[in-house]
Amino acid sequence: QVQLVESGGGLVQPGGSLRLSCAASGTILSINTMGWYRQAPGKERELVAAITSGRSTNYADSVKGRFTISRDNAKNTVYLQMNSLKPEDTAVYYCHVPLWGMDYWGKGILVTVSS
Repeated sequence: QVQLVESGGGLVQPGGSLRLSCAASGTILSINTMGWYRQAPGKERELVAAITSGRSTNYADSVKGRFTISRDNAKNTVYLQMNSLKPEDTAVYYCHVPLWGMDYWGKGILVTVSS
């Protein structure tokens, strides 16, 4: 079993920044890919960014140049630095780890971008 715990969400004004963290725990030897998804009200869940253990990254076009994903392999933790936030970034953000043929998800954390 893998548990994912997110932190760092909240309310921020447009143009502001937030940093999300997700710590994975459980019976884990190594994790290849860790990522962040988000789901806005009335919309489907979408990939925001993902990173491999070798630190190859993939970003949604809508966040390129504004968001940066990183990880600490020793701590099984993934981060999402979000800069220049826009109201359309408002969503519940979910940490995701595909492992052993299964998808593990965090409970989600709300990010609200509003003045």
